[in-house]
Amino acid sequence: MQFTKSLKEYGILISFIVTCAILSIATPQFLSVANWTIIITQVSINALLAFGVTFVIITGGIDLSIGSIVAVTGVVAASLAQNGDYPVIVAVIGGLMAGLAFGLLNGFLVTKSKIAPFIVTLGTMTIGRGLALILSKGRPVSNLSDSFNFIGNGKIAGLPVPIIILIIVFIICSIALRKTIFGRYIYAIGGNEDAAWASGISVDKIKLAAYAICGALAGLAGILLTARINTGQPNSGMGFELDAIAAVVIGGTSTTGGRGTMIGTLIGVLLIGVINNGLDLMNVTSYYQQVIMGVIIIGAVLMDSWNQKTRN
Repeated sequence: MQFTKSLKEYGILISFIVTCAILSIATPQFLSVANWTIIITQVSINALLAFGVTFVIITGGIDLSIGSIVAVTGVVAASLAQNGDYPVIVAVIGGLMAGLAFGLLNGFLVTKSKIAPFIVTLGTMTIGRGLALILSKGRPVSNLSDSFNFIGNGKIAGLPVPIIILIIVFIICSIALRKTIFGRYIYAIGGNEDAAWASGISVDKIKLAAYAICGALAGLAGILLTARINTGQPNSGMGFELDAIAAVVIGGTSTTGGRGTMIGTLIGVLLIGVINNGLDLMNVTSYYQQVIMGVIIIGAVLMDSWNQKTRN
């Protein structure tokens, strides 16, 4: 019983350590500082998306529109960062506000219409794709200012800015989820929404806030991606929602809500990152990588299902 309990609590961490050990044996350069800097920088965008969608999934919801939000906010931020017409803070705030607006729209529709979050965010995903193409006229938005591009490619004290952003956002989200009343309400709603409502929790407001946070973090991810590639691409972010949700599920967050942690999500993001990196180092083609990733996601969902059955 003790072994089973430990496996449930630390399974993702054990999987991460074992994967790293195998890859370090297969490819000696895997453990180098330079390679880990690349890994963490590359996963920073997925991490921001995964942190946001963790709040939503713990409430029992889902957000499929975050990939589209990345595209829209990237185009908005790039439009405001062209040729240095505005200070960089204007471009950043513009992108964040666009993401926040999408998140609020998702939350409003989910809480007021009572339509399944899967359907609502599928619709807003399509709206976001179209909006990104309309705003950019179907063309990439380029000629961004150097100060804006610094967000994605610069370093502070030798540390890439995307890694610094990842660390700050992780700390804030962890505190919000584990140390605040808002976080406890998130768990309560995901555990039993009717009981949470009966105990006086404003379910709709908490859900609205969860979707708003998810949208804002998707906006931040869009800004970061645009700054990294030095252009606002209206077709960017395709499939990002699946990578983020996969990381959250692999990290131990229950797909039915009520359970999950930010540290689990972070390890899930890193696990996906090291697997992709290791397969790249071993020259495994992207076709096989997609198959392997799909198998890992199915395994994570099966593990979650097994955990729920044993708990019941």
